[in-house]
Amino acid sequence: IFLRAVDATGHGRGHLKETRMLLLLETPAGYALFTVKNKKLLKAETDSIYDSFKTSNDAARQVGLTAFHKFEDTKAAMEACTELTDGSVGKSLKKFLKKNVVDAGLTESLAVLDKPLGMNINKKLGIEVSVMSDSLKEIMRGVRMHLTDLIEGLDEQEVKTMSLGLAHTLSRFKLKFSPDKVDTMIIQAVGLLDDLDKELNNFAMRLREWYGWHFPEMGKIVTENLAYAKVVRLMGLKTKAKETDFSEVGVPEEIASEVKSAAETSMGTEITDEDLGNIKTLSKRVIELTEYRASLSEYLKLRMTAIAPNLTYMVGELVGARLISQAGSLMSLAKHPSSTVQILGAEKALFRALKTKKQTPKYGLIYHASLVGQSAPVLKGKISRVLAAKLSLCCRVDALGDQVEPTLGEEFKEYVEKRLASLEEGGMKSMTKGISRPNVGKKEKKPAVRGSAAAHTAEEDVVEAPKRKKAAPEAEEEEAPAPKKKKKKAAEVAEEETPEEAPKKKKKKAAAE
Repeated sequence: IFLRAVDATGHGRGHLKETRMLLLLETPAGYALFTVKNKKLLKAETDSIYDSFKTSNDAARQVGLTAFHKFEDTKAAMEACTELTDGSVGKSLKKFLKKNVVDAGLTESLAVLDKPLGMNINKKLGIEVSVMSDSLKEIMRGVRMHLTDLIEGLDEQEVKTMSLGLAHTLSRFKLKFSPDKVDTMIIQAVGLLDDLDKELNNFAMRLREWYGWHFPEMGKIVTENLAYAKVVRLMGLKTKAKETDFSEVGVPEEIASEVKSAAETSMGTEITDEDLGNIKTLSKRVIELTEYRASLSEYLKLRMTAIAPNLTYMVGELVGARLISQAGSLMSLAKHPSSTVQILGAEKALFRALKTKKQTPKYGLIYHASLVGQSAPVLKGKISRVLAAKLSLCCRVDALGDQVEPTLGEEFKEYVEKRLASLEEGGMKSMTKGISRPNVGKKEKKPAVRGSAAAHTAEEDVVEAPKRKKAAPEAEEEEAPAPKKKKKKAAEVAEEETPEEAPKKKKKKAAAE
């Protein structure tokens, strides 16, 4: 029951001595308006107010019923309750207050327990809103204790039934129209699927290790966990391998013959019947969990196809369900930008990169999508960005639209595949261009850059040889005897030159000496 207090006066705000106090109570049966007969209660202490409402007769002396509006049905009660929860003034409440407060001339002041509701009443009806006091709260508490006695024609059992019906209707209404509640099953299913994978791996490893003491050779022959568990449960002791028909559990004949031959020369230890019983119980549990995981995976696929068809078509039911689980709901995932969808699931790496000022991750959970997995390592970042952009649009359509067929998902997946093909072709072209371009560039740049180290060849040495010969004697005449370093350099240059020019230089040097 929601309680409100209405303080209506003809002398303005703050004059509690001369006020006529009205109390508004919202019950599951309807709205009730009470008048406070004893004005001393407004200034009394809380303990004394409680004593004034000990019995129904005492309550009748303190307050009196002014007006009562009964709800027509549960639907009307649910609408009124929803409006009051949001703090808004509905049609029925507005009409009730206007008739019994505004039209009666009691429009000066209004004390309301809920602040948003008081503000809305002030805006719509023009009633001045005042602060709620502790004495008013105690008065309303006393009225609530004797509500059925103060309102004629209202039974206590009837009020309880109305309260229960209203609570159930309101809960169903909120669950039905809440978009966050639809995908709760997907979040739970994918979480259970991950837990099952971990448990199955642990149980299967324990079974192999345990039974391996008795028959260690079978672990390398039967590699699949489910087949291994079925063989252990069917065969039992290795001595019964010859008598066992392995075709019952779907084991091929070649593997069955290998198991039988290995059982004859096995180096394993003997085990008791009690040990074998526990091993068989574990193998039975592995088989049951594997079968349940398969059914849960099929259930998840059906749920994802019904709730998020476009997202499922783009990345598959498992990756899509993990994205929804990571975001919290399909609506939350739809509100995320594509950059957040791209790195969703890599929050640790992101914050570590920001903290250490290194490169941020390029992908998160969408790395496991087939479109990203089939791309080259160099292109995974680009494809994950393109895929995240299309996924964010698909999530918004799935969350806010009413499509059943993945028409948008088909279109976007085709676009991403074409984009991947074009990137791969462009990468191949750039790789071939990168190989051939340096050779072409060198040939084109030779005439432009003359005399540089990059374009220096033996032909240019031959052409420019006379100039060097003329310059050599002039340099010898002008300069004093050269230092040892220059002589060493001259000797190195002489060795590099052609054998035809070397003897000529030697003759000239001898003549100069």
